[in-house]
Amino acid sequence: MKMFRQIGAVTAMNFRSLPQRVSTSLVVVIGIAGVVAVLVSVLAMSTGLIRTMENTGRDDRAIVMRNGSVAETSSALDRNSAKLIVDGAGIKRDANGEPILTAENFRILMLHKKADDAEVSAILRGVGPKMLQVRPELKIVEGRMFQPAVAEVIVGKSAHAQFKGLNVGDVVRSRGANWKVVGVFETGGDAHESSLMTDAETLNSIDRRGAFQSVTALLESPSSFQAFKDSLSANPALAVDVVREREYYQQQSKTMTNIISIIAYVVGGIMAVGAVFAALNTMYSAVSARLQEIATLRALGFGSTAMVMSVLAEALVLALIGGVIGALLAWAFFNGNTVSTLGGAGGLGQVVFELSVSPQLMVLGVVWACVIGVLGGLFPAMRAARLPVALALRAV
Repeated sequence: MKMFRQIGAVTAMNFRSLPQRVSTSLVVVIGIAGVVAVLVSVLAMSTGLIRTMENTGRDDRAIVMRNGSVAETSSALDRNSAKLIVDGAGIKRDANGEPILTAENFRILMLHKKADDAEVSAILRGVGPKMLQVRPELKIVEGRMFQPAVAEVIVGKSAHAQFKGLNVGDVVRSRGANWKVVGVFETGGDAHESSLMTDAETLNSIDRRGAFQSVTALLESPSSFQAFKDSLSANPALAVDVVREREYYQQQSKTMTNIISIIAYVVGGIMAVGAVFAALNTMYSAVSARLQEIATLRALGFGSTAMVMSVLAEALVLALIGGVIGALLAWAFFNGNTVSTLGGAGGLGQVVFELSVSPQLMVLGVVWACVIGVLGGLFPAMRAARLPVALALRAV
């Protein structure tokens, strides 16, 4: 009990003297706040992209691509293969008994961002006539659906918000055709909202090709996936890979989210080292300014543990304040902001998503701040504990 009373008394003395050291204390608070704000805001990019990709796809939809393809954009399925996929087991059928699937192809379109006019790549996805049955979450929120055999497109809500020239009535000029924007759609905030869509046969005709790149099928239930995959794998006329739609989009975003996370921790780590040195300097100054006071307390019987804990407590409180401020700044300025990937995630082209400063990220930022505070206060605390008692006698 005596040790705890000593720790409480010395710590209280430290905090009472903070007003006299406000400028040096602010160095620690501001430095750590900056570290946490940068770390949390960059990680919010990774969290936002992961959330967008997790919202993309369903477990009862499957994507079929050419064997060995890492993405739809690098796949190629001829018409014979597409026709054979129709007979796969477990595909859901409509009221007329026809399988619900869509054979799709792709074209890269070059667009310009509204924010800085930078040129970026976006996906123009050609879809089949049963696309709305395969993707019932797709809703037209402005304008109308495109018509087949005409160079018309609908654009995702995210792409419409981020890129120039995608208002209803605008024309997107590209090789082989000028595409008229006739509608804007939403799909619940998933990756498809970053793309444009048109009729697959129209896109094939304009690009003078006859193949597709993937087939997306709606299954009878999520449990039908294995039967569907096995039936296609057993067909010697097919050489395809089959993957659940949700798993496919999660895999496509994996590389990008890993890169973002690495950048966040490298940048945050470099800044954290600077914040640790700032905390060290501040706490050493605090200890130096109180040398006689600390030595006197030691002469009066206060133990070294009380000295150590009091200095660590001060450093930890300053770090905690900085961490909370940094996390709140990241949330206030970055949460919900719309950004896009620089070069596209996997084979998805430019993906537009919202930064997500989640409570978990904010807690992580505060934990980083506390670690920095402890590291910055540890050595000054040890110095305070090792002060010779004889120094107090010279001070009296």
